Amino acid sequence: MVDNKTTHLNKSKHGIYNWIIAHAGQLVFLLILLVVLSIASPTFRTAVNFINVSRQVSINVIIACAMTMVLITGGIDLSVGSIMAMSGMVSAYLSLNSVPFGICLLAGLSAGIAAGLINGAILANTKLPPFIVTYATQSILRGLVYVITGAGTIRLVSEAYLNFGGGSLGGIPLPVIYMVVVIIAATLVLSRSKFGRHMYAIGGNQKAAQYAGINTKKITILIYTISGACAAFAGMVLTSRNSSMQPAVGNGSEMDAIAAVVLGGTSMAGGRGSISGTILGAFIIGFINNGLNMLRMDSFYQYIAKGVVILIAVYMDDVKNARIAKGITGSDKQRKGK
Repeated sequence: MVDNKTTHLNKSKHGIYNWIIAHAGQLVFLLILLVVLSIASPTFRTAVNFINVSRQVSINVIIACAMTMVLITGGIDLSVGSIMAMSGMVSAYLSLNSVPFGICLLAGLSAGIAAGLINGAILANTKLPPFIVTYATQSILRGLVYVITGAGTIRLVSEAYLNFGGGSLGGIPLPVIYMVVVIIAATLVLSRSKFGRHMYAIGGNQKAAQYAGINTKKITILIYTISGACAAFAGMVLTSRNSSMQPAVGNGSEMDAIAAVVLGGTSMAGGRGSISGTILGAFIIGFINNGLNMLRMDSFYQYIAKGVVILIAVYMDDVKNARIAKGITGSDKQRKGK
C-alpha cells in the first residue's frame, strides 16, 4: 500500500512538473502581466477585482472548455457566438411569455444542442472542412436572430432569469460557480474517460483511430453537440447578466475562445491539449482586458491586444509542432540506423 501511494505521488509530481515545463512561457508571461498591472493600478490587485475578472472570464471559459475538445480532434467551431445569441433569444422570448424559467433554460439548451448536432452530423457524414461548415452555421443563425428580433433588444423581466447569471452564492458570482463545474466536468472527460482518449486518438491520426475501432463519426457528432450545449448555456448566462437579450450578443466569442485554447497550448493540428492550459489562456486574455480597462485605455486596444496574443499563440504552436515532427523524424532515423 505504501509503495502504491508513493508511486502515485511521484506520478503526480512528475505530471505537475511536465505541465509547468510545457506552459512555462504562458506562466512567465502571466506573472509579468500581473506584476506590471499591479504596479500600474493598485486597484487591480484587490480581491474584488479578481472576483470581477473571474466573472468576466467565466463565459469564455465555459465556451473554451468545449472548444478545447473540438480542437483536440482537429476541428474548429466558429458558430458558438451565434448559438449564444440564438439560445438567449429563444429563452428570453419564452420568459417574456411567462413561461417558467426551468422550461426557458431547457428550451435554450435544446436550441444549442440542435445546432451543435447539425454541425456534427454534417461534418461526420461529409468531407467538408469544419471551418466552412461552422462558418455557414454562424452566418445562418446570426441572420435568423436579427430577422426574428428585428434587430431589437428583448428586456428580461423574470426575476429567476435575472438571478441565473446575475446572482451570487456566498459572495461568489453564480457564473464563476458554473465555470468551475464545467472545468471539473471537462477535465474528467478528457483525462479519465474512454471518450476523452478517443478524442486525442482522432486528433492524432483519424485513419489510425478508425482502424483501431473508434467510431469517429459518433465522437465528432458528440463533440460538436457538447460545444453547442456549452455555447447555449453561456449565452443564457450572458443574457441574464446583461438583463436583456441583444442580437449582437456573442459576437467575436468564438475568437476569444479559440485564442484562450491555443494560447493554453492546445494544438490547432489536433491531438494535443488540456483544460488546465485553456484556463491559463483564458485568464491571460481576461487580465489583459481588465488591465486595459483599469488603465482607462480605449476598448479598441483590446482588439489589438487579442490579435497579437492569437498571432503569438499560433506561432508558438507552429514552432512546437515543428519540434515534435523533427523529434519523430530523428527517432525514425535512429531506428533505421540500428
